[in-house]
Amino acid sequence: MLKYIDVDSASGSVQKHTVMLLHAFPLSAAMWQSQIEPLAQAGLRVIAPHAYGVEGSAEKENWTFTEYAHELAELLESHGVNKATIVGLSMGGYQAFEFYRLYPDKTASLVLCDTRAEGDAPEARKNREEFIHAVETNGAEEAVKRMIPNYFTAATYTYKPELVAQAKDIIRKQSPKDITDAMRAIMQRNDSSSLLPNIHCPVLVLNGVDDKLTTPDTARSISSRIPGSQLQLLAEAGHISNMEQPEEFNRALLDHIEEVRLT
Repeated sequence: MLKYIDVDSASGSVQKHTVMLLHAFPLSAAMWQSQIEPLAQAGLRVIAPHAYGVEGSAEKENWTFTEYAHELAELLESHGVNKATIVGLSMGGYQAFEFYRLYPDKTASLVLCDTRAEGDAPEARKNREEFIHAVETNGAEEAVKRMIPNYFTAATYTYKPELVAQAKDIIRKQSPKDITDAMRAIMQRNDSSSLLPNIHCPVLVLNGVDDKLTTPDTARSISSRIPGSQLQLLAEAGHISNMEQPEEFNRALLDHIEEVRLT
């Protein structure tokens, strides 16, 4: 069973629009702290699950994003939610693609943040295998050392050390096994390239201008292949753009949801 953050702003019998937030690797739903309250204040239902093994979610051996997508659908159903806007950042974007592939009827819209559609090239797969070995050998601190330098813009490391510390703390809460299990799930993910032209719900592609892991060109490529999608690049933001530029991120997300609700 998944643990999750659930903020329900619904009142009376009217069901409000639901937003599901899917977190990056190797973070947790805590990365969405700056989104949850603003979304709730805008009258939305917010569900932010922790991936398997993270922050109290059930452990699952050799889990895949397909299994996780089925679990997410069950989570929505358990709350009586028929459709949701699925927001996924980095690893969460891979999960959002898989959720749409399996449950397009449950997807009100997609917000794909700092992610990519393609599967791993051989060099990327080799790097992930080396990452797994290093974390198994040296523990979660190895993941901190390797991931944190790629998360933010140079200015943030200097002028917002509290943000960097927050990201480090989230990673340090994960066990080495939970981190490596998630990395293996990333390695086994479906290539979603062929899915892109067949996505027929509203789509917003968000990306940090200074993202070194999934560059603006990656975001442009995704957006160009999804009919009718919108692209927005966030200035002074790196890979974890929602944490680094929360106000701009939230504005783009809420504008997108408002458009979805009006259609």
